[in-house]
Amino acid sequence: MKIFVTGATGYIGSYVTELLLAEGHTVHALCREPTRVSITHPNLKLFRGDITHQAALQEAMEGCSQVYHLAAYAKSWAKDPAIYYRVNVDAVEQILNIAQEQQVEKIVFTSTAAVLGPSYGTPLTEKDSRKGEAQNEYEDSKAQAEALCRRYVQEKNMNIVMVNPPRIYGPGVEQESNSITKLLKQYDEGKWKIIPGNGEGIGSYVHVEDVARGHLLAMKHGKPGERYILSGENLSYNEFFRIIRKTTGKNYRLYKIPLPFMLLAGHMMVLREKLTGIPPLLTPKWIRKYNEHYALSSAKAEEELGYKFRKFEEGLKETYDIIKKN
Repeated sequence: MKIFVTGATGYIGSYVTELLLAEGHTVHALCREPTRVSITHPNLKLFRGDITHQAALQEAMEGCSQVYHLAAYAKSWAKDPAIYYRVNVDAVEQILNIAQEQQVEKIVFTSTAAVLGPSYGTPLTEKDSRKGEAQNEYEDSKAQAEALCRRYVQEKNMNIVMVNPPRIYGPGVEQESNSITKLLKQYDEGKWKIIPGNGEGIGSYVHVEDVARGHLLAMKHGKPGERYILSGENLSYNEFFRIIRKTTGKNYRLYKIPLPFMLLAGHMMVLREKLTGIPPLLTPKWIRKYNEHYALSSAKAEEELGYKFRKFEEGLKETYDIIKKN
């Protein structure tokens, strides 16, 4: 089967691509710079362009029965915030229109668990309505893209499934979405010094390979218009760093940084960008997220898709062993 993948060179996308190739499929991958693609396989067909280029999309998608749309603008800052909506909403609509024209059978759209917002008390499920507004342009643009997908399912009878991964870790491409693996390296080298807030903030941590397999399961078993949370183990920052200490065998001293001080640092980084042009590592909009809980339930994906995730301690040790080997 011919399958079109956007974001094939990205963190999750590279794993999805390799899994599809291992199953014997032909993968059409749209890349801004094909020469930088590390995957080599006779069934991998590379097309130059990006998801905002209509002609490139039409060429790369031609003859494909399925589409995995993973590409997105996921950075924590943009000089022009409109880029979030051009890439994460407008380009999605363009992909859906071309897919309809070319009679693509099914689409898996990669969203984010962040669209569900903070959790209060119990882990969030797909049925929970978000409490409060989106905290940044990335969350907002992804929520708009999900609404667009649901509209195309209802109005145009397209078969589109959405998946929502949370905080991802594991070996792979070093980019914004692989920040946890970068943190692990920094801690191992004695360069990471802080715990956000009081350390009680909860997040869900999932191995990148489990998320990639979840994408293929969503394509095989996911229902049109449905979203599936591809989450992992829910941990507080204190638990997270306890496991990092155990995994690395290194007990560096870490300092808990109150949210007001983190916000001040964020504002200073934004000001520095205006004066020097150096992009901020984090902005106040993203820093405020550290004060919330983001516990998630993957029960629906487990029951309907057959999704599974490995324990964080197990997955982190695998990741650490690969880091040390390389």
